[in-house]
Amino acid sequence: MDLFSASHITKQFAAHKALNEVSIAVPEGSIFGLLGPNGAGKTTLIRIINQIIAPDAGELFFQGRKLLPQDVEQIGYLPEERGLYKKMKVGEQALYLAQLKGLSRQEAGKRLTYWFSNFGITSWWNRKVEELSKGMQQKVQFIITVIHQPRLLIFDEPFSGFDPINVNLLKEEILNLKAAGSTIIFSTHNMASVEELCDHIALINNARKILDGNVKAIKKQYSTNTFEVRFNTFGQDLRALLPGSFEILETGMDEALRIARIRLPEDAGPNDLLALLMPHATIHSLNEIIPSMNDIFIRVVTEKEAAL
Repeated sequence: MDLFSASHITKQFAAHKALNEVSIAVPEGSIFGLLGPNGAGKTTLIRIINQIIAPDAGELFFQGRKLLPQDVEQIGYLPEERGLYKKMKVGEQALYLAQLKGLSRQEAGKRLTYWFSNFGITSWWNRKVEELSKGMQQKVQFIITVIHQPRLLIFDEPFSGFDPINVNLLKEEILNLKAAGSTIIFSTHNMASVEELCDHIALINNARKILDGNVKAIKKQYSTNTFEVRFNTFGQDLRALLPGSFEILETGMDEALRIARIRLPEDAGPNDLLALLMPHATIHSLNEIIPSMNDIFIRVVTEKEAAL
């Protein structure tokens, strides 16, 4: 079941078309990656979902019905542009914003105590926001985003400004939120983060959706039947052992082992490659080369542009 979906969303700003007939469906309990380069239209779509701006055309659905103004109460939004009050103390501001989201002061204090402790920032409670680094402020805003336990969480470039240790901390918390039942839309231009977090993705480029679906299925769809094999050295040339339909893309050495990347014909599999090599060498490993989301994005964009 989809918790949220958008159908044929179009948005134009003066002469610039930010979104052109974009549709997405976000399954309940999943992490949905909204991917694409800066300026692709991701943030515009997120602002439309949050009802900050309205689409020129298209429809939005939440829990199987049309999105209503009051549904914003069930959405937590962490924008790329941070928006904390710099002169307020961290704890005072967190309590204030949590109460705006419907929590009592007592419940807000209880939840904030847990989150501040979990993030190791309890000592920041009485510090002013302006005294904190960008990364520190981002932690506080992340807490405020999730504090009311919304059904749908939207994170726009959440790792911007974080060092690698805190990126991993945030990734763990996002996965914990999913495990607790949250549905998450995760917007980024960083394709590597998607591999670790997302169940489903939509690729947006130049205001259009160019690809969407389950991450594993997409990677399988765009695999090229290419394998990396590591084996010991033998007398014959590798090309002499393989039929012409087996394309040797790359060869090299790794310490005492030879390495080759080989693209198999469509009707062949890894067992066929092993059957050809095993009589002549000891095979140490055989691994399929699965394309990264970045590789897939470049391929899809290139194909789309070539078709225009």
